Amino acid sequence: MKVLHLISGGDTGGAKTHIISLLKGLNKLIDTKIICFIEDTFYTDAKAEGLNIEVYKQKSRSDMSVITRLADEIAKEDYQVIHCHGARANFIAMFLRHKIKKPMITTMHSDYKLDFKDNFYKRIIYTTLNTVALKKFKYFIAISDTFKEMLVERGFNSDSIFVAYNGIDFDSDLDYASKNSFLSRYNIEAADKKIVGIMARLDLVKDHETFIKAADKILKDRKDIKFLIAGEGNLDSRLKDMVSELGIEDNVHFLGFVKDMNSFFNAIDINVLCSVSESFPYVILEGARMSKPIISTNVGGIANLVRDGYNGYLFDVGEYDALAKRIITLVDNKELLEKMGKELYNNAKENFSYDSMAKTHLEIYKKIVKSEELRTKS
Repeated sequence: MKVLHLISGGDTGGAKTHIISLLKGLNKLIDTKIICFIEDTFYTDAKAEGLNIEVYKQKSRSDMSVITRLADEIAKEDYQVIHCHGARANFIAMFLRHKIKKPMITTMHSDYKLDFKDNFYKRIIYTTLNTVALKKFKYFIAISDTFKEMLVERGFNSDSIFVAYNGIDFDSDLDYASKNSFLSRYNIEAADKKIVGIMARLDLVKDHETFIKAADKILKDRKDIKFLIAGEGNLDSRLKDMVSELGIEDNVHFLGFVKDMNSFFNAIDINVLCSVSESFPYVILEGARMSKPIISTNVGGIANLVRDGYNGYLFDVGEYDALAKRIITLVDNKELLEKMGKELYNNAKENFSYDSMAKTHLEIYKKIVKSEELRTKS
């Protein structure tokens, strides 16, 4: 079987981790290729992993000259399935479908209605275009059961939606800097202090304000905890102003975009996620790979990995008091902190490896090809 993956190429964070992890797993089973439309770190990182990737560079989002080139590539290589990821790829696929007779599927990595929530222009233009493009697809992969339910509620055909949870590479050796070395890059002195971290782009969906409010509540009584915020985005100035107004800038540090995520997770003691909406975020799996316990909002498919009170804690969206309470519980109980981190690692490795994800995807591809063959015969 041969499958072609289409993706923007400007992707960072979970989307990048997903594609690279998925293709590493799939390459053990089938023939795959990635075509992206922007040459950025995604391309170089995928190349470094030995993946078959090529750039069909677009001059702009509206540059549709790549359509004919894609159609020629698909005909030449006889790909059986075209797998799209993200708004740009979905938009291109909307036009590509008229030139090829191959089944196309798209993965719903996030809630498409919230992807551009922070930018009025992008929300009006890109969300609208992506919504139109999605309606043209016949097949979908949802990253969690709750995301499938969301799609069905919005009118998508349940029979055409498959579920495949994210997976990550637990086999390769991890390269990371020591805790002290990583922190010294940011001039952070954290001797004898516990470190709580959040890694997420700075936008409304990730709700960093809840993280900051919890930090403020804790820091009113104690100063033995450092809070690290890794990520960049439209809310950078707003969140920094909030920290400054609360007077907690000595203990809350903004790191900006952190490419070396393994070093970040090695440096922290507790991983936090405050998102209003998620599918099944890689940031939890990446922390789990380093045996870091998670305190997360109970959204999307997170509860399939995190068992509240066993290998992490779950709390309701916006409940910063609950978050603060759980942070203190783990900070003050080293044995519990280490136990939860180990249990999270064990669960993630057993059930959410990239090999497991790849096998699930292969079964989905087979079902799609078989369904299309039966439809053609009838």
